Amino acid sequence: MAPDLILASRSPIRRQLLEGAGIAVTCRAADIDEAGLRAALEEEGASPRDIADALAEHKARKISARAPEAMVVGADQVLVLDGAILAKPESPEVLRAQLARMRDCGPQLVSAAVIYRDGAPQWRAVETAQLLMRKLSDAYLDSYVARNWEDVSGSVGGFRIEAEGVRLFARIDGSYHAILGLPLLSLIGYLGQCGVIET
Repeated sequence: MAPDLILASRSPIRRQLLEGAGIAVTCRAADIDEAGLRAALEEEGASPRDIADALAEHKARKISARAPEAMVVGADQVLVLDGAILAKPESPEVLRAQLARMRDCGPQLVSAAVIYRDGAPQWRAVETAQLLMRKLSDAYLDSYVARNWEDVSGSVGGFRIEAEGVRLFARIDGSYHAILGLPLLSLIGYLGQCGVIET
């Protein structure tokens, strides 16, 4: 019998991606100190790719400790601008400043997923997308933040590509699913190999 699949996330988008692909999943939030872990890894000189991977792994490991028989998917993503990782905006003013910086140089979005089972990592994937923002007016950025702050305040970069955030960008090179927060095609391939889903 295939093991249960648990998503170690509060993200409704990640859950929708899996369920939309016909994959049954249970969600259990993994409460970790993301900001503290990210800061410690940055202090050690870890790359954005390694930081995204470590955040995803910590989530999967935490939930796997409570449900070792299940396959636990941890996922996270970081936004990189000029070599620095942008935190989730703390206020509309911070978001507005981040968007203005992003308008002048294209950020990278790094998405990672890790699967744990029996307390050990079984699989991992990291995907990077390059984003090019449109030359948007200050007036539009102001109105975007005013309209969308409540909806995007918990999102990396302060945008949701599946909503009005798509209007911010002229070009996106990378997986759409990874931009939403999950390297879905790689994950589906692994779950098929393991017999968790039918292929």
